[in-house]
Amino acid sequence: MPIMAVKRICSACDPMSTTKQETRRAAESQQDPSWPQVRLSDTDRLETFSDSVLSITITLLVAEIVRPEYTSGQLLEKLTAQWPSYIAFLASFCYAGVIWLNHRAVFARVRYCDRSLHMANLFLLLTSGLIPWPTAILAKAIQNGNEFDATVAVTLYAGIAGSMCLAWLILFHVLSVHPYLVEEDVDPDFFPKERFRAVLGIVLYAMAGLAGWLSAPKLAMLIFLALPVFYGITSEGLMETRFRLQFGRAHRHAFAKDDNEGFRSE
Repeated sequence: MPIMAVKRICSACDPMSTTKQETRRAAESQQDPSWPQVRLSDTDRLETFSDSVLSITITLLVAEIVRPEYTSGQLLEKLTAQWPSYIAFLASFCYAGVIWLNHRAVFARVRYCDRSLHMANLFLLLTSGLIPWPTAILAKAIQNGNEFDATVAVTLYAGIAGSMCLAWLILFHVLSVHPYLVEEDVDPDFFPKERFRAVLGIVLYAMAGLAGWLSAPKLAMLIFLALPVFYGITSEGLMETRFRLQFGRAHRHAFAKDDNEGFRSE
């Protein structure tokens, strides 16, 4: 059963609130000498706050699509002229959705929070909330056709997106060096290996920014499009994504084998 589902069932069945339960468990765990003497809290408030920030970010995206001023017979032309705003909205919405998927997957594996995790999460929300801004600037610069403006826009996007990957790296590192924050059934190598995904993003966004500055915006745009897809596919983590791919491949082979045997028997 998924971890989050277990949390909801416990909250519904137990008269004691989830917050009080987790706080009490944290206090009991701190009595164990193997645990660090730090103040711990449950993840409810952090997750609620993060979901609120990301939902507001997505809601405000539509503000970039302005209602066009037009005279009779020119509405279609004016609407068509705003195509960069539509692309920026879709790109920002999809990226924000990918961020939410990754955030949900991470905190489904976290049972406690400490100060360092709260700070890392705030940095992540800061950089995630900025993503729609360079996306809109990049779309407008491409529409205007000025090469220098496009170069600046590509570099700006790469810098902010790379900063967001740095925030993910810090978050994964905190969970790697503070295993007492993680659910007991999570593989100890899960979050250490997740740091690779963040480092990959930092390196590729740096390459994209350099390519954009050296007048190779097509390569930069290819990286900008590929990375959100990669993070969406691997939102449950590299380990689980690899397992699911292997399981799906084995299932398809078994299904094909059964079909072949059934065909031969006929």
